Amino acid sequence: MSDMKSTSEAKSMKEEKNGMAGGMPKSGMMGGMLKDAAILFAITLIAGLILGAVYQLTKDPIAAQEERAKMEARMEVFADAASFADPESFDAAQAQEVLNAGGFSGCSIDEYAQALDAGGNALGYVITLTTHEGYAGDIRFTIGVQEDGTLNGMSILSISETAGLGMRAEEVLVPQFAGKNAERFRYTKSGASAEDEIDAISSATITTEAVVNGVNAGLYYFQTELKGGSGDE
Repeated sequence: MSDMKSTSEAKSMKEEKNGMAGGMPKSGMMGGMLKDAAILFAITLIAGLILGAVYQLTKDPIAAQEERAKMEARMEVFADAASFADPESFDAAQAQEVLNAGGFSGCSIDEYAQALDAGGNALGYVITLTTHEGYAGDIRFTIGVQEDGTLNGMSILSISETAGLGMRAEEVLVPQFAGKNAERFRYTKSGASAEDEIDAISSATITTEAVVNGVNAGLYYFQTELKGGSGDE
């Protein structure tokens, strides 16, 4: 009898062990996992719905703000323009091929528009581009170019260079381009004495070179693709 009882108890313990995992029955463990998964799904769904609602509420104001910033930058570099005509289509990849051919693979054209007077006559172009050669990353800016190639100026849209050095680009470099007519600019550390020379930012030659190269890229695109209205669609 004792042996039979022991055998029965052993079987009972084995069945209990097989039906348990970490002190919990398998059915209970599975139920807990399904519950956790359902909670996680619900949280993800709610978060997605909230993000979607926020996006719908903010996309129009953000788009309007971006459009205002773009127009302000255009007017800053082409104050004489009454309006700006965007091309019907713009192929960024094709524009990159043009820059690559000119030796400006470190820059890219983001967009351009033709500057028009009140009578709809062409005054020149505004070109937005990015140079990827900055010390701390990309530098994005807009330049205004008259039909004869004269630079009205430039407006920096985004820059993240070193404070007190490269971040002085707007203060030091931007004013130097206004009103100058040169096929290509170069920077100097000994004081600009020619139309095509730009004074470098002290201790920030990488930033200086990136900006000057970016302006040259924009001028090259203007000269090869836009001058005389050849870039109109």
